[in-house]
Amino acid sequence: MDRASTGRSRTGEDAPEDRIVARGRVCAGLFFFPRGGSAQVVRGLAGALPARGWQVTLASGSLGGRGEQTYAPGFYAGVDVATVDYTAALELADPLAASVPFQPSYEDRPASADRVFAKVDGPAYERLVTAWTDALARAGAAQADLLHLHHLTPVHEAALRAFPRVPIVGQLHGTELAFLRRLEVGAPADWQHARAWEQRLRLWAQRSRRLIVPPGAEAEVAAVLRLERSRLHGLPSGLELERFRPRPLTGRARQAFWRGWLVHDPQGWDEQGMPGAIAYREKDLAAFGSEPVLLYLGRFTAVKRLPLLIRSHQLVQARLGRELPLVLVGGHPGEWEGEHPVATIRREGARNVFLAGWRPHDQLPEALNAADLLVLPSVAEAFGLALIEAMACGLPVIACDAHGPAEIVRDGETGWLVPADDELALAEALGRAITNREDRRRRGERAATDAKERFGWEAIAARVAAVYEQAVAEHTGQSYANGVARASTP
Repeated sequence: MDRASTGRSRTGEDAPEDRIVARGRVCAGLFFFPRGGSAQVVRGLAGALPARGWQVTLASGSLGGRGEQTYAPGFYAGVDVATVDYTAALELADPLAASVPFQPSYEDRPASADRVFAKVDGPAYERLVTAWTDALARAGAAQADLLHLHHLTPVHEAALRAFPRVPIVGQLHGTELAFLRRLEVGAPADWQHARAWEQRLRLWAQRSRRLIVPPGAEAEVAAVLRLERSRLHGLPSGLELERFRPRPLTGRARQAFWRGWLVHDPQGWDEQGMPGAIAYREKDLAAFGSEPVLLYLGRFTAVKRLPLLIRSHQLVQARLGRELPLVLVGGHPGEWEGEHPVATIRREGARNVFLAGWRPHDQLPEALNAADLLVLPSVAEAFGLALIEAMACGLPVIACDAHGPAEIVRDGETGWLVPADDELALAEALGRAITNREDRRRRGERAATDAKERFGWEAIAARVAAVYEQAVAEHTGQSYANGVARASTP
């Protein structure tokens, strides 16, 4: 395949800026079935990279069948996808015993089917590597100029063993960093295979030509993974500007929207994990009669600090003497860490907290436009895709002054930054946002401008393509000299 450098034609003359120079084929790999921010990143890049000269194929985890949100061929419609189907593993008492074990996780949720990586033994690991070797082959890895592998997972091992001559660009999305931090301070006693997985993650990172990391995380990644800073590229995620834009719902249209989600099509779930188990009656929605509507968007993981959010919300309602709806959108059915939000609501006797359940991504813009403020008190958010999606819809945001959110939110301009794990500070920020409508409007307008200028997929794809070109240029004429990447197994 002919390859030209950025901005140059094959004859060496300057190419017009709007001319796309053919660069190559990239095979992307995502170990997990579609859920959460990394899947949105993969889909966004797959749509935007062809305009930068890179043709994309994908190997992805998948769960369920046609029509389900977790079914990869449907989620990545329009992309050539080879899947590793985890569905059959859920039929076994031990999902790790399947011929294709159910996907492990960086998080330890004992009641969940996806066990923490550190509890996965050598045989299950090898079966995962085998499955992903096949998926990468079906996705055309052998013919690719580059592999773009998201997270640090057995996909890397499959790539290094089966396709050692194809350079790898890795991308971290934050959850693997939390896992490595836990290993550094001492793994729990029942994480029997922690040492082997720690070695693997570091080895896979070291064998990647380049690593894309959340902006602001470069120093921590370099230290934890023992890498040179020069190989790390801090890049934000992108968003679909044509979909996430200000189209506010007000008055009866807003009330009708929330009535649809909470009364007519309830998807909230309790500790049993059944969507629709949490439903509401018309009279329960009285708080939606006036603004503001507060929104949380994300998974129910411990770092998100949902109990703290619920307590702060109750505190500000009591202080202001007002009924304020807080809608929790997300929480993949059956997956949560620590205390389930329903348990917190019961324990606190919390009022006006509504669970809307897990919703398709293409429905989120309307939910954001039916709200006035996004609140994300996560203490370990590597980036915060929900933040930029809310900002793009014209919502100001409240987030913690730490990690990714501090790189996104301009305190006093596009939202409010509060200290992590500070219930009173969060309540105070909520109070200021709630009582000053004009300030919310001003910050929301600036948030929309920021999101449009900084986080559109066209701009992000151009920066990712530049990383690809650097990795391919470095790799030309070389191959992995150290053979197969293997970590010791217990």
